[in-house]
Amino acid sequence: MIWYVLALVPLMGALAYRRAPLFLWAAVGVLWLSGFALAGGWGLGLTLFAMAAFAALCAIFLLDPVRKAHITAPILKTFRKALPSMSQTEKDALEAGTVWWEGQLFAGHPDWHRMLAYPWPTLTDAEQRFLDVDTSELCRLTDEWTTSQKQDLPMAVWDYIKRQGFLGMIIPTEYGGKGFSAYAHSQVVTKLSTRSSAAAVTVMVPNSLGPAELLLHYGTEAQKNHYLPRLAKGQEIPAFALTSPWAGSDAASIPDAGVVCMGEWKGKQVLGVRVSFDKRYITLAPVCTVFGLAFRLFDPDHLLGETEDVGITVALVPWNHPGVDIGRRHFPLNAIWMNGPIRGSDVFMPLDFIIGGPQMAGQGWRMLMESLAAGRSISLPGSNTGMQKLTARAVGGYARVRYQFKTAIGKFEGVEEALTRIGANTYLSDAARIFTAGAVDAGEKPSVVSAIAKYHVTERARQTVNDGMDVIGGKGICLGPQNFLGRAYQQIPVGITVEGANILTR
Repeated sequence: MIWYVLALVPLMGALAYRRAPLFLWAAVGVLWLSGFALAGGWGLGLTLFAMAAFAALCAIFLLDPVRKAHITAPILKTFRKALPSMSQTEKDALEAGTVWWEGQLFAGHPDWHRMLAYPWPTLTDAEQRFLDVDTSELCRLTDEWTTSQKQDLPMAVWDYIKRQGFLGMIIPTEYGGKGFSAYAHSQVVTKLSTRSSAAAVTVMVPNSLGPAELLLHYGTEAQKNHYLPRLAKGQEIPAFALTSPWAGSDAASIPDAGVVCMGEWKGKQVLGVRVSFDKRYITLAPVCTVFGLAFRLFDPDHLLGETEDVGITVALVPWNHPGVDIGRRHFPLNAIWMNGPIRGSDVFMPLDFIIGGPQMAGQGWRMLMESLAAGRSISLPGSNTGMQKLTARAVGGYARVRYQFKTAIGKFEGVEEALTRIGANTYLSDAARIFTAGAVDAGEKPSVVSAIAKYHVTERARQTVNDGMDVIGGKGICLGPQNFLGRAYQQIPVGITVEGANILTR
């Protein structure tokens, strides 16, 4: 009897593993109960009673109206009481972007053949030349140790980045940009990251979530015609001010607020917005000439419409606009790329500053989520995969030439384990990077996939660089021109934290 009962566990496990339908569970249950009654020597009356009780239980689950009324509805009611209510902003965040192949993954029935059938991203001749020639030259001009000593990229590097169009890779050619694919953008960032984090971040941020991306999708024709050619040529350096000291990058909770009112602009009284804001950790803020500003807009006097709480709004503001204060530069973990705060108190700006014009007021959250999905698919997966490729190449070679006890350290079992993880994580991260960039090129706005890719690639980069530091030992501890991994080790937490901290994203 005891073995008969124990056999029920693997039987139920097999049904659950095969995702068996309810009627199959019921049929197997009847057979098991019949066998159990026979083995236990039950009488006819007890057996019939047990069968009737089991049939009634099965009916509750098999009959849809009965199950929904007596099982599903009470459970749903309990969950609704336990969970906090969802705001309209949170609903917009969930609905932002598109559902791609990950929809099948979360449904529990992934079609792997369909995934493998997606076209492999490729580079055009122009993109390949830019990667092989221009990007290689930028890598040659950049040296991590030199930039760390000067606390900035050399002026020759800044000039080269602007002149060769690195800041306008995503801007279409009709506006003077490169018009590159997401895959090409990812390839450039990955390659630069193997040489210099400062160069990689300086290039990737303007091509990720920022004024150019938002203008392309939501800007007015006047805004596009004015700013996009200047951004493409490096005449304007963009930044994007979203993060608040009190709300991280959660735009739904930012305290920065603006009120619709009349004010003076160029000697005339015009309808505009008076905004107070305190932004922090803004990449390129110390050198930017124009920045995107996210704030919550209110219209208490109904100058725009009937709604008082208009919602998250995004404006494009020149750095020297009256009332704007670009604060002192941050120094994030010895990283040399520019980062700092942007503040303003009662800053008046006309409604024309809103990206997309007054009709896009209150649409900022969806704009940000959809644009972040594209940028997050490329920037951090690319830069952190580059770190891993550097680690795999340099640490792998070091393990061959560094001898200990008359044996190459790469032959020691502990080092072999670390090298295996380095190789596997780098391979997996590169595959995820390419796959996700391909989704963007296919026209998707993969908000979920980009979050998954960002989380896993940055976490694997952390393990890869940590393993690399373990292998090279003292070689990675003392910073200097011959230390190829120390700076990467210092800056690993940056990727873990930005664009959605991993501890919350997971």
